[in-house]
Amino acid sequence: MSRPQDLAFFHLLALQGNLASTARELGLTPPAVSKRLAALEQRLGVRLINRTTRSLGLTPEGEVYFRHASRILGDIEELEELVTSSRREPKGLLRVNASLGFGRRYIAPALSAFIDQYPEIEAQLILSDHPMDLASNGLDLVIRFGVLPDARFHARRIASNRRLLCASQIYLERHGTPQKLQDLSQHNCIFLRQNDSIHGVWDFVEGPRTRSIKVRSNLSCNDGEVALNWALEGRGILLRAEWDIARYVRSGRLRLVLEDAQPAPADVYAIYSEQHHLSAKVRHFIDFLVERFRNIDHLEPTEAGE
Repeated sequence: MSRPQDLAFFHLLALQGNLASTARELGLTPPAVSKRLAALEQRLGVRLINRTTRSLGLTPEGEVYFRHASRILGDIEELEELVTSSRREPKGLLRVNASLGFGRRYIAPALSAFIDQYPEIEAQLILSDHPMDLASNGLDLVIRFGVLPDARFHARRIASNRRLLCASQIYLERHGTPQKLQDLSQHNCIFLRQNDSIHGVWDFVEGPRTRSIKVRSNLSCNDGEVALNWALEGRGILLRAEWDIARYVRSGRLRLVLEDAQPAPADVYAIYSEQHHLSAKVRHFIDFLVERFRNIDHLEPTEAGE
């Protein structure tokens, strides 16, 4: 069986990427590190690292060993926090997955501010166009839009996400302003492809029911900033989060359309596993996000109606 010291050794070696820097961290010589790695591989019966003259690369078995070593070391750290009553001060590695646009614009600055407040945290942010699996990727937290219907995981809402329809004045002058949802089919609608959403369909809430509207689009992408720039250029009608368009509505570069329409909710949730629900680093970061997003940009009723 792998001992915690073996896991910690290999985890450090994989992060450092070479024998010399690992040796410096451990206070050993490079030959001693190489010998320890060889002993570990011999005991496991597999090669974990491909060696070259300048660098080290993980084998497929090494990738698996590293991923699970990260998770196990994190569990050990959380256990020590729990039994020593030190949970009030978060520390250790925090691995977070978020979507490309939202992660880049909101989660990355939040993580930066979080480690300023808690300097013993080491943060890793992994951005992807699809949500990553928590367990298989050794993640502590995944930021997603919409609740995950899976009993294995916990979810906490960190921000409301009111979405609005908007377009530039240039587009509306050229093509007119839709007066009802059905009119959207006569307009070019910029479509943002996220997760497994059905292409060309926008969902709206009407009383207890959800109504799906088929829209046409000659522009679509999986990045919100790109879609927003297309709308600003006058390319079509966009369905976008209130906090992303608020400043442009105030400046007049975008105008709201069909303001009474209610797009299906897509609030922002932090998803974490059962085993992490007592983790100080996860709990503190979620609390930090909730407080940070209380002040996220939104339109007052008078601004939206102008």
